[in-house]
Amino acid sequence: MDTTYFGRDFGVMVFRDSLSGVFLYKQYVKTETNALYLAGIAEIGRRGICVQSIICDGRKGLFSGLFDGVPMQMCQFHQVQIVTRYLTRRPQTDAAKELRKLALKLVKLSKDDFTKALNDWQLKWSYFLNERSISAKTGKTFYTHKKLRSAYLSLKRNLPVLFTFEDYPELGMPNTTNALDGCFSDLKNKLRNHNGLSKERKMKYIDGFFKV
Repeated sequence: MDTTYFGRDFGVMVFRDSLSGVFLYKQYVKTETNALYLAGIAEIGRRGICVQSIICDGRKGLFSGLFDGVPMQMCQFHQVQIVTRYLTRRPQTDAAKELRKLALKLVKLSKDDFTKALNDWQLKWSYFLNERSISAKTGKTFYTHKKLRSAYLSLKRNLPVLFTFEDYPELGMPNTTNALDGCFSDLKNKLRNHNGLSKERKMKYIDGFFKV
């Protein structure tokens, strides 16, 4: 499940079966919220469809027990994007270069291998990671490498939901939302060929595209 936008306050939230590729449910939204995701899953359940697992991005709160009893997989590609936002594509320090290189291997490594590599990185760079500077204005100390810490802590915090697919091999869970993201890209490319459509006509086109 994921949401894509066509303007500041015009988005579509989509739920897609990862095994069959069938679109199960969609709703137009102004703002992406956890409550709307919860309502979408509830509606799918009311239709008699059993939700065996959920694959989604790293939106805050989605993994805090909101979908009780349903295995949750965070999209590994989104996790890599989070790390890249903090470190950029061309990090300057050796510690940041190594962490980004490790993040890029996320989709290829097993949970055990990635966990070990992340712990090894933390041990190697712990002093650098915890280095502090003093503010000339306030005299207070702060972490010198804030973005590096944020990137590392993001990986550490999300680790429990980055490899859920390994724990439930019988469900055939993907480890990314790439299939749905690809649909979003395809839809937007098609809409670009119809520039000037009103919002109502655009919604009609989207309705036909997803065929929910």
